[in-house]
Amino acid sequence: MADRNGLESVRDRLQQAALELFQERGYDRTTAAGIAARVGVTERTFFRYFPDKRETLFGGEAVLREALTAAVAGAPAALGPLDTLFFAFRSTVPLLEGNRPFAEPRQAVVSSTPALHERELAKLEVLADALADALRGRGVKAQPAVLAARTGMAAFAHATIAWLDTPEPKLADRLDAVLGDLRQLLVAG
Repeated sequence: MADRNGLESVRDRLQQAALELFQERGYDRTTAAGIAARVGVTERTFFRYFPDKRETLFGGEAVLREALTAAVAGAPAALGPLDTLFFAFRSTVPLLEGNRPFAEPRQAVVSSTPALHERELAKLEVLADALADALRGRGVKAQPAVLAARTGMAAFAHATIAWLDTPEPKLADRLDAVLGDLRQLLVAG
């Protein structure tokens, strides 16, 4: 991302430097001080932006959560819980496609680092909880909201990770396919 002057923000530069260092040295051999040094700022500056080095890879979670919950709230009223979620997931495709240059190598680092993989699962749970709350805000009862949110989030993560591994088919097509698969599973019971 760029700030108003067209320059990358310190936060963005720290995230990019962290990703590069994780790829070059490995997650365990990269320090907050090393990330800060790569950018030319102090370690103290690093900690103004991130509580720890893990969070350099998870900074977009809040943006994604806000986009998804806003899309759930704005989805057509006639949609059921699962269709509402996939409406929301599809609405984030441009955001995710725009972030692919960072997200693809990020996912490779996360997938190869158990501590980061665990963190990603925790973040996905937070997103699922936010989606369940958003569904309840649309009048969906508690248990169906939680089941839809957790199932939908797992399907969304699966489609997104598969797309990051191989860009074709496109993310929107993968989301449509995974929704079709979920519907078949529910009918086959």
